[in-house]
Amino acid sequence: MADPRFRFGSFTLDVAERRFTRRDAGRQPEDIALPPKAFDVLVCLLRRAGQLVTKRELLQAVWPDTFVEEGILTVHVSSLRKVLGDDIQTVPKSGYRFVAPVVIAHETTAAISKPEPASTPEVHELVGKARAHLASSSRSQIPAAIRAFEAAIALDPAYAAAHAGLALSHCAEAEFRLRPPAAAFADARAAALRALARDDGSADARTALGAVMFFGEWDWIGAERSLQRALETHPTHTQARLLYGRVLDAQGRFADALAMKLRALETDPFSPSVHLAIAQSYWNQRKYDDAIRWATKTHDIDPSHGLAREFLAGAYWAMGDFDRHMIENVKHAQAHGMTAEALAPLEQAYASGGRAGVVRFALGQAASHPGAMPDVQLALLHSEVGEFDAALPHLTRALDAHDPCLVDLAVAPQWDALRAHPQFGACLERMGLGSDTGQTWVRPRSDPGLTRV
Repeated sequence: MADPRFRFGSFTLDVAERRFTRRDAGRQPEDIALPPKAFDVLVCLLRRAGQLVTKRELLQAVWPDTFVEEGILTVHVSSLRKVLGDDIQTVPKSGYRFVAPVVIAHETTAAISKPEPASTPEVHELVGKARAHLASSSRSQIPAAIRAFEAAIALDPAYAAAHAGLALSHCAEAEFRLRPPAAAFADARAAALRALARDDGSADARTALGAVMFFGEWDWIGAERSLQRALETHPTHTQARLLYGRVLDAQGRFADALAMKLRALETDPFSPSVHLAIAQSYWNQRKYDDAIRWATKTHDIDPSHGLAREFLAGAYWAMGDFDRHMIENVKHAQAHGMTAEALAPLEQAYASGGRAGVVRFALGQAASHPGAMPDVQLALLHSEVGEFDAALPHLTRALDAHDPCLVDLAVAPQWDALRAHPQFGACLERMGLGSDTGQTWVRPRSDPGLTRV
């Protein structure tokens, strides 16, 4: 089944591709740019073509990331009118109505508004395999997840869950730096909207859109609203609960975040992803013994899990146990194919200079191979050895690139050394987070431990 496309007057709107094109007689086709939220308002109006839509109905029916408050509605309707002219009419005090004739190409209105029937066993098998690849949290498995989701979509383009899974896979591409974030998240958002176009009641689709807004757009309110709607539809949706917990964590709402993740544990007690998410909550709370305990449980359930040892190593680092930190890092590197020969210089740097020697070695390698190390990592390394003015430009470039690893900037322990820098608060404000988000932590230079202030 083709993606939904709407034709009205000289305009064509492709919901899945987010393309808005004008084709006037005697002119070349012209793509019209709309702000994302104005685009979503238009999609909602088209889905209710010919009907009067009140502000309240529009707020409830449109994609969950569209509005923060009702007053914003007028701004986006005005943006639409600049493009569509008289094709859209504002109805004061009562609502909004799309008044131009609308033709839906290749799909009926019912096909857009109602979930499709269950798909074939072959499609379910492909989606199951893809989800397993994605759940491994392994960089090498993400391409396999994408291929499996795309194969499922090729067999059944109307299956919303496959599109939603593809959206999450594209988010993972950005997180694991397999593709630039801008490109990966653009594909992720398109896939999430395709899922919603097929089944606007799909918890998978709303979870995927929440992931895009959280990791790709730093839209905290929109992400939370999307995940709330996912859980209204499917109250025990594990992935929605975990992602919602992560959104709450990122805003410093630690108790609510942990409670949400523990509810996921109740219904999915043997999931390594659930255990690791709980470990991350304790990591953000600086409860490192608990973080180690839950990361170890993750490893026991899935010894090949891509992130369990990273959390173990991080907790030992935060506790100042650099011997254990080094041991876990070496095991992690070996599990991902790094040879003993390649690890030897790193181990030698640790033997001769301790943790500071490893940091200096890594910074030297980065200087010799520009662009090989992510700016986020360089910012952390410079800040760890007290080079704060050298760290900030790297953090700024990571913000410019919209690196998804920064979602925990306000709360994660690895950034504690940099928090006292006068420009750190401005970095948080760029992400839409206040400098008072969560707790304020500092690492005194004379004390390897952490003090809450």
